[in-house]
Amino acid sequence: MHIERFAPGEILKPFIRQYVFVETTEELTNRILPDTALVMAIRYGGNISDVTGLNTNQLPSSLITGLKKSPRLINYGSATSNMLILFKAAGAAAFFKHPLHELFEASVPLDNFIAPDKLTLLQEQLAQVDGNQQRVAIVERFLVQHVQTYKQDQLIISALQKIRLSKGQIRIRELADAHCLSQDAFEKRFRRVVGTSPKQFASIVKIKSIVDNKTQNGSLTQVALNAGYFDQPHFNKEFKLFTGLSPADFFKIPRAW
Repeated sequence: MHIERFAPGEILKPFIRQYVFVETTEELTNRILPDTALVMAIRYGGNISDVTGLNTNQLPSSLITGLKKSPRLINYGSATSNMLILFKAAGAAAFFKHPLHELFEASVPLDNFIAPDKLTLLQEQLAQVDGNQQRVAIVERFLVQHVQTYKQDQLIISALQKIRLSKGQIRIRELADAHCLSQDAFEKRFRRVVGTSPKQFASIVKIKSIVDNKTQNGSLTQVALNAGYFDQPHFNKEFKLFTGLSPADFFKIPRAW
């Protein structure tokens, strides 16, 4: 598997985290963990399937995936080429007017949101050029058309920053009070822009911080305590929901990307 990453241009930096190209020569399966933002995928070669459950579901050539609370097993066929647009938290709201919480736990074909003829043209252009830098330029020209008049919700951006700084260990009531909103009003606004509830988002941030920052020989008990868990069973349960594996088993297995 070959992975190549690109940063967005200046105009799109407030909305896009990065572009990731996943290219395979041989078939392989990778475990994709929940993340803090939506992902748009455009495949311009090969086949990709979701093999998480008992059935194999071939994925459409272009789709938008909402936030999830559990992992997916994704199978990449041989000679597969796929471009991922990883949005920042709340970034996808600039491109999709649909309430984003309705995409939670879902992967929806992009032609539900983008005119099929425009989407077909975009895919053809990506397949025809030789380099990934050129593909980034093509996609950025397409995306910039949608954000020129968009203004981000600064209240939600502030709330996201507080959640990250606390590594997910913050009370939702505290967040709502800090932004002078009732908890109900805050949660509705957050779900619409971010794609899930603030509680679920904070949970993703917390476990993701553990996964990203655990040292090779670090004690799992100490990791759980540092993350605010008062007992190991509670930590093990939430970790397994997030990764599909127990902490001990998860950290033994290398991830493809």
